[in-house]
Amino acid sequence: MRAVVQRVSSARVCVGDEVVGEIDRGLLVLLGVGDEDGKEDVDYLAQKIVGLRVFEDQNQQMNLALADVEGALLVVSQFTLYGDCRKGRRPSFVHAMEPVGAEAICRDFVTACESLGARVQTGRFRAMMNVELCNDGPVTLLLESRKQF
Repeated sequence: MRAVVQRVSSARVCVGDEVVGEIDRGLLVLLGVGDEDGKEDVDYLAQKIVGLRVFEDQNQQMNLALADVEGALLVVSQFTLYGDCRKGRRPSFVHAMEPVGAEAICRDFVTACESLGARVQTGRFRAMMNVELCNDGPVTLLLESRKQF
């Protein structure tokens, strides 16, 4: 699994004119599921993201996690994180998981984050979404579950 994690002061995702997910302070997680991902990947990324100490303490040091600042997660599925642009000019998505399996893994990720105490909002799987955010810092991190094995 791959995730682009952005510390935000606010973020929301819309499908058409409908706001389907919205948070104030917290983390926007753009989540991509690869064709070999499973429970270990879900558990690793959920624990890593919920526990990330990327919020500033009273000394302006990144020492606080999501729970410490009463923040929330906005999780948005994004298969394009598995786009391979090495050949030609059109990305290949052969290593992205097929939609039915990817949707189940995204749901499992949200459930895992919630079980760790995170408040979670989501986008809508396979919908054309508009994501708005106010990146705080800016702080943006790239995480990949396969790099920890």
